Parts: sequence; structure tokens; C-alpha cells
Amino acid sequence: MKFKSTILVTIMLICGICLAQTNTTVVEDFKPSSVNQPGKQYPQVNSERRVRTSISAPQALKVQLDIGGVKYDMKKDEKGVWTGESNPQDEGFHYYQLNIDGASVPDPGSIYFYGASRWGSGIEIPAKDQDFYALKNVPQGKISQHNYFSKITNAWRRCFVYTPAEYEKNTSARYPVLYLQHGMGEDETGWPDQGKAGIILDNLIAEKKAVPMIIVMDNGYASKPSQNAAPARGPAGGMQTFEEVLIKEIIPMIDENYRTFSDREHRAMAGLSMGANQTIQITMNNLDKFSYIGGFSGTSNFPRTDEIDPATFMTGKFNDGAALNKQIKLFWLGLGTKEPNPFPGSVGAFKAMLDKKGVKYKFYESQGTAHEWLTWRRDLFQFAPLLFR
Repeated sequence: MKFKSTILVTIMLICGICLAQTNTTVVEDFKPSSVNQPGKQYPQVNSERRVRTSISAPQALKVQLDIGGVKYDMKKDEKGVWTGESNPQDEGFHYYQLNIDGASVPDPGSIYFYGASRWGSGIEIPAKDQDFYALKNVPQGKISQHNYFSKITNAWRRCFVYTPAEYEKNTSARYPVLYLQHGMGEDETGWPDQGKAGIILDNLIAEKKAVPMIIVMDNGYASKPSQNAAPARGPAGGMQTFEEVLIKEIIPMIDENYRTFSDREHRAMAGLSMGANQTIQITMNNLDKFSYIGGFSGTSNFPRTDEIDPATFMTGKFNDGAALNKQIKLFWLGLGTKEPNPFPGSVGAFKAMLDKKGVKYKFYESQGTAHEWLTWRRDLFQFAPLLFR
């Protein structure tokens, strides 16, 4: 009898959950997303932070909204238009796609962004603190596309270069440089578009919270011809080739074509996730060229979470904390409080090593955000004001 009672209670609980889900009322105050293509009404976001999408696919048998690692079934009306919405999403920018009869495709209503190793859809869930990356009536800097031929990769590459509003007015002034890197599966468009790096710096500089600076945003993937290179945005080649391209080609090119201060005291590097890994590796290998280091949601020991031996890690580069403190003006780490494993463990192990050797650093936690662009926008917003002071 106890067994039967347990089954009955379980069934009642399941039915209760299903009924609660069925009766969930969606607040009907949806508005078009801020990153929709011109004139497109979908996708939309409501005050509950739900995403609603709609697409005409009369012949389709099943259509789903795929966002945040969850697929939501959409419903078809008599005209063959499918519509559906997600559960509430975290604030900030998110990649998403539609799944039509098993084929994942971008939503034709959204602007496309390069992420997850493809061009696809993105959506903004309005954040409470979005003012710091909002477009404002302040002096506007410029983001220029710079194409260059790399002899190391034997291929054309490009970077995007942010120059502050005053750059073209004060033609005698020189500026420090921040090299800012994207994450895995993204490219050089990440920080200008999803990251809103130029807008963040325009606002900080206008409020005199950050020193006017140049920002260089390049593609972190690089391959030599001998490495049987995949497409430019693919993972072939690894970190060593990009380091060589950055040190031997990109930095000299930027110093030659822009009015920079070309000494280490006026040069910084930062990156998110994979870019954080690259940043710490590259800067620690080239401390004669960098004095400011920023790791957003990543470290050079990723994905390792065990205790790090500073005597052997990166050939002992962190073993002399006192010497590093004299060389590095700022070592900065950032992490979202909702980051998935192994990021908290990896960053935690790296911090423990720094503490053990007495290496000075600043640590910032982005409240309520995960491994996503709102975390990294906040990182840049906190990091940039500390540079070149």
C-alpha cells in the first residue's frame, strides 16, 4: 500500500507541475528587439524577459526556438506562421536560432552576429544597467576596418581599430593602445558589435572616467600555411601562431599607422574566455611590450581547476611575485557570478596561485551574469578606467 501511495503522490505532483506550466500566463507587453533588422516586428521581448519569435513556414512540420541551450516548440496558425516564446532569459545579449524540421537556421528578423562559429541571430534582453553601453549624445569615436596581409599566415587578415573622438581633431596627440580579444567561436567583429566596445569607451571618455585610447580588435585565430589551415575563423593554428602575428605584425603595423605611444607603459591587452587565455599567455611571454593585463572569464590554466605549481606553470613565469609586481601595472580578472563550470574553478585556481606568490591583482564579479556578453561589457566598463593612469 505504501508503494501505491508513493506512486499516487508522484503522479499528483507531476500533474500539478504540468497544470502550473499550462496555466502560466505570459505578459503580453512584447516589443521588437533593439537588434532587429529594419522594419521587422520579430523577434520580440517582454517585461518578463521572454523572447517571442515568429516565422512563416507553411510546409514545415515542426519549428522550435533554440535559445540558452533549450528548444521551445512553436505553434502554427492557419496561415502557416509559426509563433512561440521562451522562458525568461538572463539580461544581456544572447545568440539564438530557429530549428525548422531539424535544420538550425538564423531568424530572418534579427541582425546577424558572428558567434558559435557561425553567422546567426542575436537578441538583447534589456539590462538594468544598460546605460553604460547605451548610445548617447556625446563625442563619438570611430571604428575603422584595417585590412593587412600577414606574411606569417600568407593570408589577408583584418582588425577593427577604435580611435577616440578627439583623435582626428588633435593631430599632434599620441595615444595608448589596448589590444582586445574575442572568445572561442567568435571573431574580430565581436567586440565592436556584441561587445559595444566603442560605445562603452565613448561614454567613459566623455565622463572623464577613462583616458582616451586606441583599441585594436583582431581575429584570435591564425594559421601558418604548413598547418593545413582551416577557414580564418576556425580553430586551426593555435595560440602560438596568433602570438607571432600580434607581436611581429599587428603591433608594428598599428604603431606605424596610428599615433601611438609605442612603449610597454602605454600598451595593454585583454580578452574574454579564449581571448583571456591568449592574453595572459602572450603578455607573460612579452612583458617587455605590455604592462596592463586583463582576463575576462578566463585564465591561462583553463580548463584546469586543480592546484597550480607556480614553479613549473608557464615555465615558472609566476614564480617571482615581487618581480612581477614591479613590471605589471595592472593584473585584472573578471568573472560572472553565474558562470558555468569549469570557469569558476579555473579562475579560482589561478587566483590561488597568484595569492600564493604575492602577485597583486584586482578581481571583479559581475552579479547575476554567466558566460555571456553582459559579463564582458561590464568587465570592459570596469577595466578601461584603470588603464594608463
